[in-house]
Amino acid sequence: MADVRVQHLQDQANLSTLAEKPPVPITLVLIAVVLALSVGSILVRMADAPGVVVSFYRLLFASVIFLPLTIRELRRSRVTPRGIILSLLAGVLLAGHFATWISSLSYTTVAASVSLVSTNPLWLVLMLWVIHRSPPNRRVLGGVLLAVTGALLIGLDGASGTASNAPFGNALAVTGAVFVSGYMLLGRAAQRSGLTVGAYAGLAYLAGALALAPLPALFGQAYFPYPAATFGWLLLLALVPQLVGHTGINFAIRYLDPTVVSTVVLLEPVGAGLLALLVFGEAPGGLTLAGAVVLLAGVVTVNRFAHR
Repeated sequence: MADVRVQHLQDQANLSTLAEKPPVPITLVLIAVVLALSVGSILVRMADAPGVVVSFYRLLFASVIFLPLTIRELRRSRVTPRGIILSLLAGVLLAGHFATWISSLSYTTVAASVSLVSTNPLWLVLMLWVIHRSPPNRRVLGGVLLAVTGALLIGLDGASGTASNAPFGNALAVTGAVFVSGYMLLGRAAQRSGLTVGAYAGLAYLAGALALAPLPALFGQAYFPYPAATFGWLLLLALVPQLVGHTGINFAIRYLDPTVVSTVVLLEPVGAGLLALLVFGEAPGGLTLAGAVVLLAGVVTVNRFAHR
């Protein structure tokens, strides 16, 4: 009985820690996340390598760079088997996310791919509905659906371009959205078990790299050689979208509802679309502009009503 009470007190302490004021303003973190993620699709295209190869090296470089911090943070964390398992499972889902989404960029446009992979707030709401067996706040659900509608409008505009196999690429992007939704939920649970952000993220990135390691061989893709420029772009992918963008997401979901975080990240298609215009000349059409307005309205709605 005493052990049960001790465990309860530890769980309450962990929840209290998550409720504390974050050391860095969340608004600044989310701005950095959106900016960092917006360049991800551009860097993938610039790397000019097969999707599974890009995914593998992205997480391999990120986990190696992050390793010293991971070791330090594990010493500071309350490490439990549950936390380790959740982190490793999250890493496997992250690997699935990158393998599908990055591959989608070879078949459809940047606008369509980034917009469709950003539908993850809808999948998050559905997953939380199943887990908690209670419907979400109607206004929150309305805001999520509004934001997803905006993302889909952008995707429909991008899908009308000259992509080689847009339907297949769009399906891969949606699959990536489902994977990343599960990744976010497991990440929040892993941190609630007692792991710090750095410990959880490092374990997840390493697990993701290991899960992706055999895929190039299975798909008949070479691990090397590639031009030096390719590895330069891959390193930037690890440093900016991964270590800044995804670690920022993991930090934010420690303090905010995952639905709020994922809905704010829906701003990524706007930034990615602008960069695609500047770098690749992929000009947005009327649907993209209309979708951006609808998307922003959804973001505002979710953030206004999520905690009421």
